[in-house]
Amino acid sequence: LFSTGAADTCQVTVTQPRFQEADYSTHTVFLTCAFSASGCSSSSPNILWFRFLANEHEDLCTPGCTDHQKYKVHLLSENNISLQINDLTVDDNAVYICGIAFSNSGSPRSKQTGDGTVLTKTEKKNSSGKLIFMIIVSSLLFLYSTTVFTFFVVYKKISSGRKIFQAIAQELQKQRYAEHCQQPDDLEDDTVYQNR
Repeated sequence: LFSTGAADTCQVTVTQPRFQEADYSTHTVFLTCAFSASGCSSSSPNILWFRFLANEHEDLCTPGCTDHQKYKVHLLSENNISLQINDLTVDDNAVYICGIAFSNSGSPRSKQTGDGTVLTKTEKKNSSGKLIFMIIVSSLLFLYSTTVFTFFVVYKKISSGRKIFQAIAQELQKQRYAEHCQQPDDLEDDTVYQNR
């Protein structure tokens, strides 16, 4: 207990990163927590870790960890700690809160928590399904464009063939017309000669 004249001025501040993302292939992650303490005893504080899931709160290490295989607390330096999470799955996605408590202090500021770190492990994306879909769509687009191109080329050839045929037909018709128009003139000349 404290003497009557001594004021307990222990004050703790806890900071945590707001977000941490883990790739789907990550199996172990370390969540960091830093704290500062002023006016507190020189004894080591209790290091606490909690997590908040969608509908529940869970005590992970208070101060002993509930699952020693899954969770481990590490003291990185005098005022920096981390929570190691093993066998990481998407079920571990939650808000992790670090708490520091000087249990021998009566000051309300001697027990503080951070704002929490949102841990997100991404799921493995089914890239093979997307790849197959993209291959099928690409193949169909290729077939469509090849068909349209072939149709266009054949149409152009038929169209140009028709134009050539029409030109030849017109030329033949002009020649026949010219021959037909010239024959009567020759016949008239023959009949004129015969009548004389």
